[in-house]
Amino acid sequence: MYKAPVDEIAFTLKHVAGMAEAVNTGTFGELSEDLVDAILSEAGRFATEEVAPLGEVGDRQGSRLVDGAVKTPEGWRDLYHSWIQGGWNGLTAPEAFGGQDLPHMLHVAAMEMWNSGSMAFALGPTLTMGAIEAVEKHGSDTLKATFLSKMVSGEWMGTMNLTEPHAGSDLGVLKTRAERRADGTYRIFGQKIFITWGEHDFTDNIVHLVLARLPDAPAGTKGISLFLVPKFLVNADGSLGARNDLFCHSLEHKLGIHGSPTCTMIYGDGRFGDEKGAIGYLVGEENRGLACMFTMMNNARLAVGMQGVAIAEAATQKAIAYARERTQGRAPGWNGAGMSPIIEHPDVARTLLTMKALTQGSRAIAYACAHAVDMAHASQGEEARHWQERSSLLTPIAKSFATDAGVDVASMGIQVHGGMGFIEETGAARYLRDARIAPIYEGTNGIQAIDLVTRKLPLSDGGQVHGFIGELREVAQAVAVSNRQGFGETAARLEASITDLVEATEWLLAALAAGRLAEALAGATAYQRLFGLALTGVYLAKGGLADAGDGKQEARIALCRFAAENLLAETAALKDRVVTGAESLAAARGILD
Repeated sequence: MYKAPVDEIAFTLKHVAGMAEAVNTGTFGELSEDLVDAILSEAGRFATEEVAPLGEVGDRQGSRLVDGAVKTPEGWRDLYHSWIQGGWNGLTAPEAFGGQDLPHMLHVAAMEMWNSGSMAFALGPTLTMGAIEAVEKHGSDTLKATFLSKMVSGEWMGTMNLTEPHAGSDLGVLKTRAERRADGTYRIFGQKIFITWGEHDFTDNIVHLVLARLPDAPAGTKGISLFLVPKFLVNADGSLGARNDLFCHSLEHKLGIHGSPTCTMIYGDGRFGDEKGAIGYLVGEENRGLACMFTMMNNARLAVGMQGVAIAEAATQKAIAYARERTQGRAPGWNGAGMSPIIEHPDVARTLLTMKALTQGSRAIAYACAHAVDMAHASQGEEARHWQERSSLLTPIAKSFATDAGVDVASMGIQVHGGMGFIEETGAARYLRDARIAPIYEGTNGIQAIDLVTRKLPLSDGGQVHGFIGELREVAQAVAVSNRQGFGETAARLEASITDLVEATEWLLAALAAGRLAEALAGATAYQRLFGLALTGVYLAKGGLADAGDGKQEARIALCRFAAENLLAETAALKDRVVTGAESLAAARGILD
C-alpha cells in the first residue's frame, strides 16, 4: 500500500527547489517551516489513509452513466467531501474568495500525494483549481462574486472544454459556436469530447469553461472566445436555478483512470429549457479566449507533470516492497538460507535505483517549476519577468519529462513483478494504465517539445536558458570541490551532460535564427529529454550536497552517483540526435507514404 513520502517531499521542496530560502527571507509572508511541515504531514496522512485505499475501488468499478447521470465509484463522493472539509481545494486560492493563498509549491506537493493515492480521483480537483485561476484572473466582478467562493470551497467543481471530434491540438478549427443575446449573455451550441469530470455526483453544480466561436469572429485561434457555462444557472441570491441546456451524452471506455468520468458534452440541443442554447457568460474579451484558457492550461500542465511524479513514486514503492518479499534463485554473494529476495540480484537493484532516480529527478524539476511560479507572483519588475521566464522554460520540461518517467517507471515496476505484474490483482498494471494518458493530454509531449524549442529557448534572446545553464554548472562545480565522500565520478558526468546541453541549445538557437525550423523541430523531443536528464543529475547532486540533518545524506549521494554514472551517458546520444538527426529524418519520411 502506498505511503506518502512526506520527509522526502519536504526535503526536496526546502533544500533542492528553494522553499527554505524563500520562507526564511519572508518571500511567502508569515509562512513558517513548521506550518509547511504540518500541511505536508496532514496531506500525506489523507493521501495514505483515505485516498489510496479507494484507488483500487475506483479502478475496478469506474464511473458509470445511468439515465443521464454519472455515478462515481463507491465511497468517492464521501471521500471528496472529506477532502473539501479539510480545506484542500482552496490551498492556493485567493483569500478574498475563501482560499488560503499559500505558495504553489505546497499545492503541487500535496497534489503529488493525492495523485499517488488515486490519479483518477485527484483529476477532478485539479481541473477545478485551474478553473478558479482562470476566472479569478480574467472573469468579470459579477462572475467572480457569483461563482468563485463556491468553487474555492469545493461546493462546485470546474471543467475545461476544449477538444472536439475534429479539433484536438489544433483549436483553430473548433466549431462550437456562441450567439450574442440582448441581455449580455451568450447561447452556446456544440459538442465537446474528452471532458474530464464533465458530469458527476460530487457537487450540485459544475462550472464549465467552454471555448467557442462567435459568428463574426476571425478565422483560426484569433477568433476563439471563452465562456463560463454552469450546469445550473445561479439565482440572484446565490441559490441554484434552472438546469442549463447541456448534458453528458456518453462516457469514454479508457485504458486507465477508470474512476475519472471522461465525457462527451452536448451544448444547446434543447433538452433543457424552452429555448435552445446553453446560457454562457463571457470570460475576458471576445475573440481572446485562448489567452484566458492558457492561464488554466499552464496550471494544468504542471499538475499533469505531478501526476507523472505521483505514479512513479507509487510504482516504485510497490516494486521495492515486492522485490524485498519475492524470493528467486541465489544472488551473487547471498549467504542466507534458501533463495534470495530478488532485490539482491544486481539487475533488479539496477532497475529499482533507476526508478528511484527518475522519480526523484522528476519531483525536483516539477517543484523547481512551482518555485519559479511562486517567485514570479512574489516579485516585481525585472525580477518578476525573470521568474516568469524561468517558469515558462521549466513548464514543458516538467510536464514531459515527469510524465514520460511515470510511464517508464510504471513499466519497470511491472518488470520487477515479473509475470505477476501482468496480473491485475497485484495492482502494478494499474499504474501503467493510469500513467499512459499523462504524456498525451494537456498538450502532448511532442507539443511540449515544440513549445520548449520555438518559444521558450528564445526568451530574452536566449538569455534565460543560458543563465539557467550557468546555474547548473555552479552545482556541478560545487560537487567537484566538495569534500563529501561517495560522489565518485558525479562531477565529471554532470559537466559532460551540461556540455551536451549547451551544444544542443546553441545548435537549436542557431537553426531557429537561420529559419531552419524543420531541422530544429526534428530534434525537439530529444532535446527535451536531454534537458530533463541533465536537470535530474544536477538536482540529485544538489540534494546530495545539502545536509538536512536527517541522516539521509549518504543515501542521497549514493543515488546521485548512480544516476550520474548510469543514466547521464544518454545525453551524448541525445545531443547527437538533435544536431545530426534532421537529415536522415527528412530522407526517410517518404517511406511513410
